[in-house]
Amino acid sequence: MRMFEPKVASRMKLLPLAAAYVAYIVLCNLNLNINPVGFYQITKIAVAPAVLAIDYLYYGKKASPRVTASVLVVCLGVGLATITDPQLSSNLSGLAAGFGSVAATALYQIWAGSKQKELGMGSMQLLHQYVPLAALLLGALVAILEPVGWFQRGPDTILGYAFTPGSVAAIAVSSVLGLLVNLSTFLVIGATSSLTYNVVGHVKTVLILSGGVLFFGDTMPPKKMAGIMAAMGGII
Repeated sequence: MRMFEPKVASRMKLLPLAAAYVAYIVLCNLNLNINPVGFYQITKIAVAPAVLAIDYLYYGKKASPRVTASVLVVCLGVGLATITDPQLSSNLSGLAAGFGSVAATALYQIWAGSKQKELGMGSMQLLHQYVPLAALLLGALVAILEPVGWFQRGPDTILGYAFTPGSVAAIAVSSVLGLLVNLSTFLVIGATSSLTYNVVGHVKTVLILSGGVLFFGDTMPPKKMAGIMAAMGGII
């Protein structure tokens, strides 16, 4: 039984989505690498308002006041629950990486939905078409930006790394999980919207925080409790 029927699309129409995905991966990792965790959390929360803004400015989609208010309440609640040290980035490169990651993530999520409708594709059909392009772009960036070890294969280079069965298994598992995350992203956005996907992502954050308290004995200070309650109120 075939899970889906492959459908071919123009590479030029797929290129913006592939480029947005690559920018999302690179800039989010760079953002986390060079900025404080508090600032990184702020940029994650800022994606939902960015989706609203881009939808309105470039696509003419205006969210209702109730939806806008709900999104702002969710963002405020998640911010209260997760940002324990709201540090700002102290350098221009950090600010650029942070704002760039917000823009790239919002564009990627919007196009993940709009391209399915524009090209008449399902989530798996679109993944099947754009992932090879994204892999080529990422491969080119890896060769330029990462310590590949073309000339000196040290232990901290890609070619010089001593692979073990454990590391190979970890890479394989993370690859499968990454594929499932991408597929779930396209499924949720295709069936609903990029804004709904963001809200679902914040539900995950709330569940992780609540699970830590219920099952692992994490503390629940008043600010975190207020944040979780506010986020759940906005979601409902």
